[in-house]
Amino acid sequence: MKIEPRMRGFICLTAHPDGAAQSVKNQIEYVKSKGAIANGPQKVLVIGASTGFGLASRITAAFGNNAATIGVFFEKAPTEGKTASPGWYNSAAFEKEAHAAGLYAKSINGDAFSKEIKQQTIDLIKADLGQVDLIVYSLASPVRQHPETGVLHRSVLKPIGDAYHNKTVDFHTGKVSEVSIQPAGEGDIENTVAVMGGEDWAMWMEALNSAGVLAEGVTTVAYSYIGPSLTEPVYRKGTIGRAKDHLEATAFEIADSLKEINGRAYVSVNKALVTQASSAIPVIPLYISLLYKIMKEKGIHEGTIEQIDRLYRERLYTGNAVPVDDRGRIRIDDWEMRDDVQAEVATLWEKATTDNLSELGDLEGYRKDFYNLFGFDIAGVDYNADANEMVAIESI
Repeated sequence: MKIEPRMRGFICLTAHPDGAAQSVKNQIEYVKSKGAIANGPQKVLVIGASTGFGLASRITAAFGNNAATIGVFFEKAPTEGKTASPGWYNSAAFEKEAHAAGLYAKSINGDAFSKEIKQQTIDLIKADLGQVDLIVYSLASPVRQHPETGVLHRSVLKPIGDAYHNKTVDFHTGKVSEVSIQPAGEGDIENTVAVMGGEDWAMWMEALNSAGVLAEGVTTVAYSYIGPSLTEPVYRKGTIGRAKDHLEATAFEIADSLKEINGRAYVSVNKALVTQASSAIPVIPLYISLLYKIMKEKGIHEGTIEQIDRLYRERLYTGNAVPVDDRGRIRIDDWEMRDDVQAEVATLWEKATTDNLSELGDLEGYRKDFYNLFGFDIAGVDYNADANEMVAIESI
């Protein structure tokens, strides 16, 4: 059938399998063009492996170091006449390319927060790989059912204390407007920390360690974000910021638990990029459109694959001690947070209006990246041709 983007607010309800396949191929080619990653990981588990930084992490390990990979994700399979979620098509394309290259790649589709999926993953590692030497934790779910209590926790994006007022943009129309976000209420902080904090990451690592499937010298990394001062009230100092604080504190606890096998645990603070989650956050699309304009002009813009490839090559696997900041975090957001970049963003932020945003910012670049998430607007794909929505993931 012919597949076109169908929007509902900030969500695309369709995904294009051929576009997803081409996007995955493009990312693979980028990693291969950089050559082999010296001392890179050999057997890798990626939790949240189907989109964004998680997908890029899987691609970089596989095609940068011929690593065997297991990916865990929760995606919707296709049905006749109805497309799968984009992560399904991404994962199908990844497995096809990995298998064609002679690489081990298997996937598990289900709720990564659950005990059942953790055990299924452990069983697969034991059966096929024995142990893993890198675990990437890249879940981005807004909801978590706690595996012990059964309570369903929902995260919220809210400031703490006072309401937040600032600019935002509807990236579909380019309209810049004022937005107000009311402060967190009772239970909002706790629920957000329960979903997006470090508890589940710690549960994964404890389960894997207890099962004996962690290799000597194992590394685990989870992803976080800090961002600029203008988004601080609603992001880093809001409910999500509390969750990120918890995630970062958890890294130290995990590192302590891995001492007997000389393991290490890090949080990598990554760059602001267009994701399904960030597109729904007020203020962020406007910030990213201005940021993209500046970083592209300076020749330092990165997408997810460029960012993660640099994380592997210049931080995690240099053969030397991993460079961290004064809070133990890897800072691969260093180019975004450069003083000159942030000063220019702040200047443009004050000037940005509906009338001039197309000149001041890179709203077209933002829109393109958004549609790319769903397999649309990717060069080399014939979107007028019929596409087969019924794509299978080989290992599922």
